[in-house]
Amino acid sequence: MSAIDDLTAELARLPGVGRKTALRLTYHLIKAPAEHAERLARAVIAVRERVHPCEVCGNLTEDDPCAICRSERRDRTLVCVVEDAADVGAVERTGEYRGLYHVLGGRLAPLDGIGPDELNVLPLLDRVKEGDVAEVVIATNPSVEGEATAVYLQKLLRPLGVTTTRIGRGLPVGGDLEYADGVTIAEALHNRRRLE
Repeated sequence: MSAIDDLTAELARLPGVGRKTALRLTYHLIKAPAEHAERLARAVIAVRERVHPCEVCGNLTEDDPCAICRSERRDRTLVCVVEDAADVGAVERTGEYRGLYHVLGGRLAPLDGIGPDELNVLPLLDRVKEGDVAEVVIATNPSVEGEATAVYLQKLLRPLGVTTTRIGRGLPVGGDLEYADGVTIAEALHNRRRLE
């Protein structure tokens, strides 16, 4: 294999990057000034060396605890449970949530060998048992695995006396009923609200 083939193959391993895009990126890096490729290589190495899960919530950070866990402006009685660290960014971009987070590091997927022991569940239960948490918002993805994870967490949290809620689901803004799947329409109907 040539160096071009090697780099293309490695880039194609990235999520959302197909072979054609990987090849385009490879040629871009070849044509770009050497310092661009060197900066990219240094940035990849630095992120692998310095970024790790927060000891409290599991979000990716360079500091322990992370900036969100350290913030005095966050509502410490509210914890939003997400599957991955990227989901924290998605929720934060809304500007609507002011609580803390807990990153599971995945979702239950028995067919892939991912059970409760592979997820960051016990630290969540410990946080709730400490007594400061009043509500846990389960924000796992609306997939079969995400739903199974939400049900599993609800069963574990119920005996601890904490309020457990699930994020609403339904049609996205700008979506068409004609193109939505049946599950999405059913969820939208189930989560309907009164117009006032």
